[in-house]
Amino acid sequence: MTIKLGFVVAEFNRDITYMMEIEAEEHAKFLGAEVVERFYVPGAYDMPLAIKKLLKQKNVDAVVTIGCVIEGATEHDEIVVQHAARKIIDLSLEFEKPVTLGISGPGMSRLEANDRVDYGKRAVESAIKLVQRLA
Repeated sequence: MTIKLGFVVAEFNRDITYMMEIEAEEHAKFLGAEVVERFYVPGAYDMPLAIKKLLKQKNVDAVVTIGCVIEGATEHDEIVVQHAARKIIDLSLEFEKPVTLGISGPGMSRLEANDRVDYGKRAVESAIKLVQRLA
């Protein structure tokens, strides 16, 4: 059985999320999974509705989130990631399908974000492992 993944990708900091998305997709192929749906959202805070839409689809076994939240002058980055992560967990439990956190941040600089492009790859691996173990 080929595991079918949905990707929800943030466009904010797209230079970084693009690299994260490419690595994540390559890793999915390497592990024998297929990205069947892809949804682009403005930022990490906007992910929950797109995640819910993908979780409702029968052809999606798990959803992988890909985003990057860089520290600014305020605590906005912490609020964004905290609320997005909380809702991601809630949706995973509600639909009984894995939704993995491939969002780097908060509290990091752009340089640190570049060092963390593998978060998407890690999220893919977690999604595949969870689908296999929960089956």
